[in-house]
Amino acid sequence: MVAQRSQSYFMSINDWRDLERHSRDSKHEYIDGQVYAMAGGSRAHGRISSNVVRTLEDALGDESLCNVYNSDVAARLSPMRYTYPDTTVTCDECDQAIPDETEILSPRVIVEVLSDSTEEYNRGEKFAFYRACPTIQEYVLVATNYQVVEVYRRTLKGWTEYQVYGPGDEVELRSIDVHFPLAVLYKRTTVPEILDTPEEEL
Repeated sequence: MVAQRSQSYFMSINDWRDLERHSRDSKHEYIDGQVYAMAGGSRAHGRISSNVVRTLEDALGDESLCNVYNSDVAARLSPMRYTYPDTTVTCDECDQAIPDETEILSPRVIVEVLSDSTEEYNRGEKFAFYRACPTIQEYVLVATNYQVVEVYRRTLKGWTEYQVYGPGDEVELRSIDVHFPLAVLYKRTTVPEILDTPEEEL
């Protein structure tokens, strides 16, 4: 699912929750009283998003206290901000999978799969929302036009760590103590390893 701020209107938090309970065709992010409709993504986006969820679940194993959720579940960033990340990892006991509970209260890792229409938002304003959420420790961006993963990490001095992973690398997520080959995120896709750029004309 791709966050596409195609329309917005003011709504109370309770009205937004009621909208999400009864909305069959789409979901809406809630930011400071404004409601933003979400749009679907490409097949590559959908495949990579599925790979991310499966990879993180496999890396964590059955004994982990952490849970991995896809974009069906909202992440609570503050009392007035709720988004639908492509993948959210939480290790809080309060976020166990319970029927009728639709919000993650303590997200620890957020993964967004980039698209041309949302990359600027994911790198800019949306990243600012994630940085302001005290429970989030790592923010992961996964490209869809070539194979690269970027990880931003919170430290005692703030969001001061940044690491880029490419083909052949192992991605490390320190806050949940997992690592995995970058290649598995692009399994069963035709996403090239490097960005194809036209040769400059002489």
